[in-house]
Amino acid sequence: MATTTQTPEMPRASHTPDNVSIKPQRMGFEFGEQVPRYWVDNNFLISHTMNALSVLFPEGEQFFVDSVRAFRDQIQDDKLKAEVRGFIGQEAMHSLEHIAMNQHVRDQGMPVDEMERDLKVILDLTRKLPRRHQLAITCALEHITAMMADMLLERDDIREDMHESMRPLWVWHAIEETEHKAVAFDVFRQAGGTYAERAFYQVFSTAILGIVSTWYTGRMAFNDRQHFSVKDAAKGLWRMWGINGSFSSLVPAWLQYFKPGFHPWDKDNSELIRQFKEQVRDYIAPQYRTGNRRTLQ
Repeated sequence: MATTTQTPEMPRASHTPDNVSIKPQRMGFEFGEQVPRYWVDNNFLISHTMNALSVLFPEGEQFFVDSVRAFRDQIQDDKLKAEVRGFIGQEAMHSLEHIAMNQHVRDQGMPVDEMERDLKVILDLTRKLPRRHQLAITCALEHITAMMADMLLERDDIREDMHESMRPLWVWHAIEETEHKAVAFDVFRQAGGTYAERAFYQVFSTAILGIVSTWYTGRMAFNDRQHFSVKDAAKGLWRMWGINGSFSSLVPAWLQYFKPGFHPWDKDNSELIRQFKEQVRDYIAPQYRTGNRRTLQ
């Protein structure tokens, strides 16, 4: 009797749930006089911290795109290829929207140009590392942004602390960070990335991010020192790093990254995407609602 030999299926490279699509959307946010100077809980320190994070995004997300794009030709899985295209498009849109926000911060007298210049120097030094190590750094920082995104979508108190003129930007950004949270990680695995590499670079990346974001927050606070108060700073530190603080509460999720079998979609929060995507549609600028192939789907 003749027998047929079946070729075993290759394991799927992408582990993004099938109900999650990764498609970029230009929003066209505008920031003007309607945005208060201290737009997070009317707090000097928290607002400058979030402004500092925004300054990191355009250059930082270009680094993410470059590190993933370097391995695009090695990907065989069609689904992951499509997700890489979506990842690149989404990160490009994030940069554009945060450039607009950063102009608003610049208009308040903050040294945004100098900070962007210094960040570029740091990232150019990082680009001297082997390409897979750069990708490991991207995986680490994408995990951190995904943790923050999940927290923002899960916690009403965090969102409600944001002024209504700023909240849509950060909710939209959180949605897309959640959608593509595993793309760099799946590319890293396809590229032969090791546990040692990703664990080391999570520690390394967290330390550098902490130093740079603190440095940038301090520069903004110093520039705005006439409004500084010890009481306000203490309140801000507690809200960020106290019990159930916005950053301290992320420590357990950060530690999950060090599990040998970890994957970003171990926590399936795709329902949050569906819930908030409906809300954020209302904030798309009219010029991007029709005739724009980059749509929220």
